[in-house]
Amino acid sequence: MTFEVDANGILQVKAEDKVAKTSQSITITNDKGRLTEEEIEEMIREAEEFAEEDKIMKEKIDARNKLETYVYNMKSTVADKEKLAKKISDEDKEKMEGVLKEALEWLEENVNAEKEDYDEKLKEVELVCDPVIKSVYEKTEGENEDDDGDDHDEL
Repeated sequence: MTFEVDANGILQVKAEDKVAKTSQSITITNDKGRLTEEEIEEMIREAEEFAEEDKIMKEKIDARNKLETYVYNMKSTVADKEKLAKKISDEDKEKMEGVLKEALEWLEENVNAEKEDYDEKLKEVELVCDPVIKSVYEKTEGENEDDDGDDHDEL
């Protein structure tokens, strides 16, 4: 948000959503003596104060969403028998399922956690899941390279 007050007491307010790439603006004139200059300055000060709080809240929500998305994607990967799940060892599945279950419980218990807490929990989950997924992909790539194409039907 941007705020501008000119010498005549006219307030220009512009709000921009950078994600959706949209913006709106409004002009507030003081033609009927509605707001004093002090009131306008107070409104601007409060808006700037809330903008910082909004930024912090957005970062917290984004961090929580990132953790939740990762956990649910990993749960889906482990459960999908048609894709990678059948290539993950039972031991690795147990480790992953355990850490994913614990992360979901932690999310339920820590609804008001800070951004840093969500980031730290994501790192903990990634430390268990990422190496397993990476090794499965490496095995899969190796299998595809070994495939000489003999199983394809000829036309």
